[in-house]
Amino acid sequence: MASLVRLLLAFCGATVALASPLKGSTFAGATSTAVFPPPGATNTAADAHFPGPAEVGHAGPTPTGDEPFVLATAPVAPQKEDIYPLIDPTHQQTPLEKPAFDIARSWGNLSPWFSVGNKWGLSDASTAVPHGCELTQVHLLHRHGARYPTSGSGPSTFSAKLHEAATSESGFSASGPLEFLNTWTYKLGAELLTPFGRQQLFDLGVAFRVKYGHLLNGFTDLPVFRTTSEARMVDSALNFAAGFFGVQQYQDSYHQLIMIEDNNFNNSLAPWSVCPNANNDVANIGYDAAANWTDIYLKDTVPRLQKYLKGLKLDVSDVQAMQDLCAYETVALGWSAFCELFTEEEWKGYEYAFDLELWYSFGPGNPASAAQGIGYVQELVARLTQTPLTQFNTNLNGTLDGSNVTFPLNQPIYVDATHDTVISTILVALNFTTMAANGPLPVDHIPQHQTYTGQHITPFAANLVGQVMSCPASGKSSAQEPYIRFLHNDGVVPLTGIAHCSENKDGLCPLDNFVRGMKQRIAEVDYVYDCFANYTAPWPDPITDGRMHK
Repeated sequence: MASLVRLLLAFCGATVALASPLKGSTFAGATSTAVFPPPGATNTAADAHFPGPAEVGHAGPTPTGDEPFVLATAPVAPQKEDIYPLIDPTHQQTPLEKPAFDIARSWGNLSPWFSVGNKWGLSDASTAVPHGCELTQVHLLHRHGARYPTSGSGPSTFSAKLHEAATSESGFSASGPLEFLNTWTYKLGAELLTPFGRQQLFDLGVAFRVKYGHLLNGFTDLPVFRTTSEARMVDSALNFAAGFFGVQQYQDSYHQLIMIEDNNFNNSLAPWSVCPNANNDVANIGYDAAANWTDIYLKDTVPRLQKYLKGLKLDVSDVQAMQDLCAYETVALGWSAFCELFTEEEWKGYEYAFDLELWYSFGPGNPASAAQGIGYVQELVARLTQTPLTQFNTNLNGTLDGSNVTFPLNQPIYVDATHDTVISTILVALNFTTMAANGPLPVDHIPQHQTYTGQHITPFAANLVGQVMSCPASGKSSAQEPYIRFLHNDGVVPLTGIAHCSENKDGLCPLDNFVRGMKQRIAEVDYVYDCFANYTAPWPDPITDGRMHK
């Protein structure tokens, strides 16, 4: 009997030991990196052994087919829905079910892009070319693909804090849902495209060829596409081109203009560096609003997660960084253990923090937003009217935009690559008012009805397409006249906020009317005042058109 009691006591002791928090490894939180190709390895030393396709020959038959034009030939328009090959955090347990709430679509500007349907308010509009119309020109403005976090942001700060605790004399321990932190390491780089980000832009290029390839027949010279000089911007542009033209053909199929993105360089695709009010307290109102909201929506989350940690004290910034890590690890590594830590309401709060930041720092609620985006609008009008630019009084680059070599005016297809914040300012400058219909955003709660949402406006690989087409003139079925409309992330945008553009079920506006409206918008945006004047952004902030009203 005594031996049985000792056995039971031993078993109970083992059970207690197993339930105790595991001690964190000393490498927890450390940064882990990989380099490929291996140092010193090149593909030149053995070139003679690996001749290229031109040297090998024997390519077989190579007749080309006609260009695709699916938006005009198919009965329905293609839609972007999946994030393959990433593990979707919402239904990784039940992958065949499509839940009502999608975590990957609650990451704000860290969400991968997807087709937004009728999000912008035109319930009956399709991205397919309207019946009776003929597409003649497209203008694509797209964001770079998924990237690593920016340097010194929350994820790397959290990993450093964790590693400091892990290497301290007392160490740390994690249990329950946070047990993985005991051996977790930080595997993210900074700024660069992830493999999935490269895929996004390659796929976007393929999709654009399938949708608009027919317009290549209108070129008499090679196209000029534009991007900025940051590494992820160049890589995004090249991956798009490889998808659009083909891997073997793209380098000989177009000209890639790379515009310098740095302080004091005029650049409509990176306009903030020449707009002082985009870099001071005026620009920070969105960040401040988002920080205050984060304190609200995560106030109960911090103690909920803290109980699983010893030797590491969490604060709101740490917990938000853990949400960031869910998004960044997923788009960089394919999956993240951080995603399962948070509730649906916490993810909705996370998304809303991005919405506040975007609205008040780069969107309709910031008094310098329209000024930053107006340079692109000037370029758009020049392209639509084939009129050379002669006034360079905003963020336009006079050297590049003043040349018909680097800024041609006769292309059926235009492609420009930029950043999320720039797309946001350009949407404001274009005066797409339906996106701001329910603004300003409240700073202490999520509104019941909200049109301005970051995951729909500036996700990774976001894309705005201006479609110019010839359609039957109103009331004159035998006559044709030029129209324009815009698709943002595959959603047709109403143009009713633009002077001279009327309501239209397909989002169409007569091209001449649109140009008149844009010239009026250019005239009303005071670039010099909004970017350079010494003013304080109002708070509470009632602005909804991205301008500082004097």
